[in-house]
Amino acid sequence: MVQKAKILLVDDRPENLLALEAILSALDQTLVRASSGEEALKALLTDDFAVILLDVQMPGMDGFETAAHIKRRERTRDIPIIFLTAINHGPHHTFRGYAAGAVDYISKPFDPWVLRAKVSVFVELYMKNCQLREQAALLRLQLEGGGKAVGDGDTKEPAGLLAELSARLAAVEEQAEALSKQLDDDAADAAAVATAAHLERKLTGLRRALDALEPGTGSGAPSLPSQN
Repeated sequence: MVQKAKILLVDDRPENLLALEAILSALDQTLVRASSGEEALKALLTDDFAVILLDVQMPGMDGFETAAHIKRRERTRDIPIIFLTAINHGPHHTFRGYAAGAVDYISKPFDPWVLRAKVSVFVELYMKNCQLREQAALLRLQLEGGGKAVGDGDTKEPAGLLAELSARLAAVEEQAEALSKQLDDDAADAAAVATAAHLERKLTGLRRALDALEPGTGSGAPSLPSQN
């Protein structure tokens, strides 16, 4: 079963949260509400999120301050943030949003289709990264187990496990390639394109490590790609 991605919705107005849920429900992911910056930071302490939709104007801790806290934490600094705002004070206001670490800055009222499309890109990238981490974990198990690993209650021989890992990795590579092509065709946000390129580099490193385990390719354990 593929685990759903979590999307954090941060807004102090319940009607705005309800509207965001209506727009994003078609993505069939887990939507988590937060009615303040403080509540959002608490949610980020325990859960991993694919993307954060963050209202700029909130009483107490506003969106800019909340984003600053998110970017200072090692656990959450890489989570994409999309700012939502009902006001527009010109380029300076927008620049402040990007300076705070946002990957996008959308003024209300926004096009529901555009917002859903932008969020879906980051959800897909998050899911591909999760799949990549799973493949890396299986490969580490193979390396540390001296040629055997346990799966579904049975001990698998090296050749069988390598074939399974290779097939799973190939599926992720195919999906990542299709996503990158879609981003190129759609002239997507630079942040999304950069994230996709980073994912492809990690896939390449994992493929090289897996290929190095094939018989006749040399001895010694290959190094695994970083998961940062």
